[in-house]
Amino acid sequence: MPAEVHISSLVVHSTPRRVQSVAEAIARMPGARVHGSSPAGKLVVTLDADSADEMHGRVAAIQGTDGVLAATLVYQYADSEEAMNEELPDAH
Repeated sequence: MPAEVHISSLVVHSTPRRVQSVAEAIARMPGARVHGSSPAGKLVVTLDADSADEMHGRVAAIQGTDGVLAATLVYQYADSEEAMNEELPDAH
């Protein structure tokens, strides 16, 4: 089976007083990046993984993080590593 690349984005809701500690906990997770947060407790997160099972595990880990109220999947994309590295011709 060819290597895969999985990319997801999530909106994570935490308690407002825990948003900083939740952001730090998520940022320490493999393949996770926190792109922004609000004082109200919302965070924008992307995840990278090598398989669907690994992605599900990472989402579950975020959902189980102390202070997280909800983690909502916004977008998910998966393709072969070969296709993701394919160079596309310039449209111009």
